[in-house]
Parts: sequence; structure tokens; C-alpha cells
Amino acid sequence: MMEMDAATFETLVIDELDALPDDMVEGLDNVVFVVEDRPEDGSLDLLGLYDGWALTERERYGVGELPDRIIVYREPHLAVCDDEGELRDEVHTTLVHEIAHFYGIDDDRLHELGWA
Repeated sequence: MMEMDAATFETLVIDELDALPDDMVEGLDNVVFVVEDRPEDGSLDLLGLYDGWALTERERYGVGELPDRIIVYREPHLAVCDDEGELRDEVHTTLVHEIAHFYGIDDDRLHELGWA
């Protein structure tokens, strides 16, 4: 398992988020990005999570809603990566995957596109 403290990992996530194409992130509305050590169940199986209403389901979305969250989990990423280059690639894939959920793209379609 790779070692990286929380602050360094968060900086890496921000760098990868900044490297995403503008047209991918400009449409994000009321979404915050969060870095956490592990999912609530303590497992290392989940790299990221979109917690919110997909854009395709926003007709149910009300005024004053709390922001949707895209969560990137540090320890699961470190567990599956051998070096920083691989970690950056995996964080990039996780960000694209979770942002796609915001746009209403499901896991089956993401698998077809190679982002799952």
C-alpha cells in the first residue's frame, strides 16, 4: 500500500480536478468535492462516491438544497496504486466516473466507455 498523508493527497486530487476539461466541470451546479480517508463502512473497495441528484433527476431538486458531493477516498486509492503516476491516473478516472454520475450516466454506460 502506498503512503501519502491527507494534505498531500488532497492537493493531488485538486491538481487532477484542475486538469479536467473545462466543459466537463463548468456544468457542475451545486456540487462540492470532498476527500475522506475511507467510506463509512471502513472498506477499501470504494474509490469514490457521487452523493446527490443527477442532473437528469433535478426536477425533484428544490431551492436551498444542500450541495451534492463527490467524495474521493484516500486509503482505497493508496491501496490499489503502486506509485504516484498510477495514483494520479486512478484519481483522474474516479473524478470522471463520479462527475459522469452527476450528468446521469450510469455504471453500465461507464463500463462501456471504459471509465469504470
